[in-house]
Amino acid sequence: MFVAGSRKRGPAVESLLMDSPQKPVVFFDGVCAMCNGLVNFLLKADRQQRLLFAPLQGPTAQQLLPPLSDKSAEWSMLYVDADGVRDKSDAALAVGRQLGGIWSLLSMLARLVPRFIRDAVYRFIARNRYSWFGKKDACRIPTPEERERFLP
Repeated sequence: MFVAGSRKRGPAVESLLMDSPQKPVVFFDGVCAMCNGLVNFLLKADRQQRLLFAPLQGPTAQQLLPPLSDKSAEWSMLYVDADGVRDKSDAALAVGRQLGGIWSLLSMLARLVPRFIRDAVYRFIARNRYSWFGKKDACRIPTPEERERFLP
């Protein structure tokens, strides 16, 4: 099980970071409609193309990340950068910082909220995401224009 708030860096994560040190990776639940909507938003908001994306159900996630809990309510997004792996609200705030501008400011302000509160909100949303937004039968397929920003 992935340890909340940890920043683990195993050899596979080190290899990913060596291949693309300036590009953090957002691992998302590929069958979650809400998560796919978030990825669509991030693709537009990340004008400088700082982020890469990979589904948690894909081979890249299986090779690089620590094992995830069998309970999908415990996770929906992980963030990997030069500092390691972040989960829950820390992952969301790291993505906001990468986007810059107003998103970076909002991320800094949200950090003022204690992690146990942020993570409780995150878990509540993660637990209900399928019932609120739905579930897809398969992971998101990037368009040809998006392909360079996606890992398998």
